[in-house]
Amino acid sequence: MADDASEVRFEDALAQLEQIVESLQRGEPELSGALAKYEKGVALLGQCYGLLERAERSVTLLTGLDDDGEPITAPFDAAATLAVEAESKTKAEAPKSPARRRAKPAAKPEPEPEHDRLDPPF
Repeated sequence: MADDASEVRFEDALAQLEQIVESLQRGEPELSGALAKYEKGVALLGQCYGLLERAERSVTLLTGLDDDGEPITAPFDAAATLAVEAESKTKAEAPKSPARRRAKPAAKPEPEPEHDRLDPPF
């Protein structure tokens, strides 16, 4: 845990934030209580983002092994991940060329009988 006593674990901060959101959605506290909960929620949200940023910076990628069998690592680059995600979304959203398949000919309507099956044709 961090040396700062005000620093809470990510999971704890997220759980508190979820409780605040649920409470505000139910309309439980009066205005002054709602504002206090909102401010606490904003602070918790900022804390969660900070914790996520620090965790992201500490992640390293295993890129291979050296000649002695020791791992070779590189720092995690979130911008590269975002670029790959954006590129894949662009490809997914691009209009696709129409499929080249033959259209089925329209079915010919069956001719209507000129007489009822039970009536003689004369």
